[in-house]
Amino acid sequence: MTEYTVEFVGTGETITCSDTETILSRCLEEGIAQEYSCRVGMCLACSAEIVEGDVTQPAARALTEEEAENYALTCMARPQSDLKLDRGKYPPSIEDEIDAAGEGGSDDPAVADD
Repeated sequence: MTEYTVEFVGTGETITCSDTETILSRCLEEGIAQEYSCRVGMCLACSAEIVEGDVTQPAARALTEEEAENYALTCMARPQSDLKLDRGKYPPSIEDEIDAAGEGGSDDPAVADD
């Protein structure tokens, strides 16, 4: 078992995480407020951009192979080196969906578009 340092960019938070445990489980043990929901690699709530380093996350089904090179689902990701992660960053495919959902004004008929 190898221990790695995981630094969260912009927060000053750092944890030590072994290559046999998920980043999310270690965050929860350390009292770090990492968002999550499903804990099975499907919802993307725990997504973080990989700024530096490598992870393994074979069960991160919600990410494409290309996205998995740049993003970690902390509920599935196990460090393979020291890491720098930017939490709350989502893959471009999700960002595009969020932007599209926000377009077109309100669905509420009581709100008039001028």
